[in-house]
Amino acid sequence: MSKLRRYYSQGNIYFVTIVTFNRSNILDNHQELFLESMKHFKNVMNFKIIAYVILPNHIHLLIDPKQNNLSIIIQKIKLSFHKKYNYFRNTPVKKIWQSRFWDHVIRNESDLANHFDYIHYNPVKHRYVHKPIEWKYSSFNNFFEKGYYSDGWGVNEKLSFDGKFGE
Repeated sequence: MSKLRRYYSQGNIYFVTIVTFNRSNILDNHQELFLESMKHFKNVMNFKIIAYVILPNHIHLLIDPKQNNLSIIIQKIKLSFHKKYNYFRNTPVKKIWQSRFWDHVIRNESDLANHFDYIHYNPVKHRYVHKPIEWKYSSFNNFFEKGYYSDGWGVNEKLSFDGKFGE
């Protein structure tokens, strides 16, 4: 397997997709553990999570790593979750995550808005819920409360998005 080299530049925002090993639903009922890991390293490393969704077998993030290396941020969050998950289950699981993650540099405001909406619509797309507001493990509700989204957004019509999203 070749060593993947990623290009990072300070000041960029990244869309990231993290997928579980063999797409197993290991995150189902364990989203809080992932949130704990993410929040811990967000405070320790001082990066910004702009938007997120945690589904049973994958996660999407919009992240500003600030002065940090994105690969190290993702590695630390994944490892922290792995340790918490094994402790919680009291039975070690060797492999939880796919080895790599998918990332995309956000290029402009339109690209940002597209990925932002994609993240928040993802639970509806995968048919976990009928409305984005019903999915607890997403930043959608925060933005809905701030007035970014209207009451019926993502409910009355099937949304489609241009681009690649690492799925």
